[in-house]
Parts: sequence; structure tokens; C-alpha cells
Amino acid sequence: MKVIIADSNELLRVGLRTTLQKHDRVEELIEVKNSEELRAISRNIGKALVIIDYTAPGFDINDVASSLRLNPKLRFIGLTYLQSAQTLVDALRGGVMSYIKKDCSLSEISDAVNETAAGKKFFCGKILDTINKANLNPNELEAEALTCDPLVLSERENEIIVLIAEGYTNDQIADLLFLSKHTVNTHRKNILHKLGVKNTAGIVMYAVKTQLISPNKFLFASN
Repeated sequence: MKVIIADSNELLRVGLRTTLQKHDRVEELIEVKNSEELRAISRNIGKALVIIDYTAPGFDINDVASSLRLNPKLRFIGLTYLQSAQTLVDALRGGVMSYIKKDCSLSEISDAVNETAAGKKFFCGKILDTINKANLNPNELEAEALTCDPLVLSERENEIIVLIAEGYTNDQIADLLFLSKHTVNTHRKNILHKLGVKNTAGIVMYAVKTQLISPNKFLFASN
């Protein structure tokens, strides 16, 4: 199989290249240093596995979706230092199939390559711990139909999610943020669509799982 290493850090690319050169199934290794290089290679490479740090300078989570639009035969493994529930949710909704941390073992990286190439999800032990603690179901966070819509919630949307989760009404949120009621309603609809949930309860659950709001607020709300 062909493997693309997408990372702007040369030292990390060298480390991955050294590891994957020993992998029996890797027939070709290609390195890209930024979004433009990734999109350029994605168009013509055909079926390939992409190991990407979308948090590295020169990349972002939207690179996954844009590359998949150019080439649906790509399969993505997220490889970052981060393991928060928010990061994981963004990655899976963005089109990442498997997710490992940069400080995971070499054997886990090899396993991620094998499983993802076979069309299966793979998460290293540290990511599995995050999934379990946040009660996330990765199968419910798969990428929806790839469109040109933003895949990551904006700062304003996160702000509104927190206020919704804290029990504020649309009218109250409009007053607090100096927005029109129509604007808040539009944000709310966009949030529901992006999160793939149908009601306020779904927004609250997302806010708790991704640690935008502490569950303690609900435990002590009556005091």
C-alpha cells in the first residue's frame, strides 16, 4: 500500500518514515509538509493511507474532508499530541478513520496502519481511555456526507453551546451576546446540524462529553 505522511515537523516525518520503511505492506512512502502538497498528491495517487497531524502548522482538520472530496479512496489516521474529547470528535466528524497519539508505541502505529488499510477503525490505548471516560461512541461520530460546510465549530458556536447547556433561552442568549434573536436561532440550527443531534439534550450531552461544560453544574444546580 501507499502511505502519505502529512506533517510539517521534519524530525517526526523522519521518525515515521524510519518506522514504516520496515513495514511489510508499505510499498511507497510519500511525505507532504502542508495542505497544498497534500491536496496536490491526493488528486492522482489513487488508493492510499494518510497519516496526518492536522494540528501541525500548515495543516488543519478541514484538510481531511477536502482531500477526501478530491479522492474518496484515501483513508486517514490522525496522529497528534492531543487526546481531548473535543479533538477526537472533530477528527472523526472530519473524516479521520483511526486515531493515535504521537507518544504511542511503535507497535500501535503499525497496528493502526494494518487495521485502517483493512477498512477498520483503530485507536491507541490512550485514545481509548479518552473515549471511555467521555462515554463517546465513535460509530455515532462518523463523517456525514462531505460538503463544503465548515467541519469545526466556530468560537461563537462553542460560546452558544455553553450557554444552551447552562440553560439559557434563545432570547437570553441574544441579550447576553448582543445578537439578534434571528442570529441566535440560525446559530442554533447550524449547531444542531453540525453535531448531528436533534434537540437541546443532544447539545448538552455534546458540551459535557467534550468538556465545554462541567457535569458538576448539573449536580449542584439545585443548591
